[in-house]
Amino acid sequence: MTSTYLRYELLRTFRNGRFFIFSLAFPLILFFVIAGPNKHESDFGGTGLPAPLYYMIGLAAFGAMMATISSGARIAGERQVGWNRQLRITPLKARSYLGAKVVTAYVMACVSILLLYAAGTVLGVRLSAEHWLEMTGLILVGLVPFAALGILIGHLLTVDAIGPVMGGTASLLALLGGTWFPITSGVMLDIARCLPSYWLVQASRVSTGGQGWGARGWLTMAIWSVVLTALAARAYRDDTKRV
Repeated sequence: MTSTYLRYELLRTFRNGRFFIFSLAFPLILFFVIAGPNKHESDFGGTGLPAPLYYMIGLAAFGAMMATISSGARIAGERQVGWNRQLRITPLKARSYLGAKVVTAYVMACVSILLLYAAGTVLGVRLSAEHWLEMTGLILVGLVPFAALGILIGHLLTVDAIGPVMGGTASLLALLGGTWFPITSGVMLDIARCLPSYWLVQASRVSTGGQGWGARGWLTMAIWSVVLTALAARAYRDDTKRV
């Protein structure tokens, strides 16, 4: 039952045309529009990173965030039509239902990340295999709180409300996290360091031999993951009680 439902989720997701537009095509177009004119910049904004590398990671983070949070839109749609109510009277367990949503969100995010990596190599990004793998691992870990956020808003909001909330939240997190420009000092940096989106972008630091995340980054990710997972679990329980 679990594998069947997961396969159904994956097929349904990849047949959705809007997924390809917003989760895949949109970050790619932005990457070439923004990074293309700056492809020869080797120290972008004083970060020590080439502009194509910086924007490759920034927009990979943005696309992955959007892809991961979008699981909430599918949950809200299922709640509206009563599909999740029907699933609850089947042998499918709650953890299998939620697990399928998380796996699907991660598959979508991985496709978005790989496409941005391919776009980055077109503009001259060259990294060792070790750095590619370490950087990708950090990004995938950093998506945990966003997967929980998607489940949370999916069980709290209606279909009409979730689109603006999802897009607005991801855009704000991307802005404050440094997706569009480096955040290097001041109050904005203090705010950014408290957000998981900032540390997604900081995964690019491994390309220069850095650690990517220090203790503060890991602690920030852990706190967001625990809090949002707890809230998502509570939202799911409260939603099922109303059925």
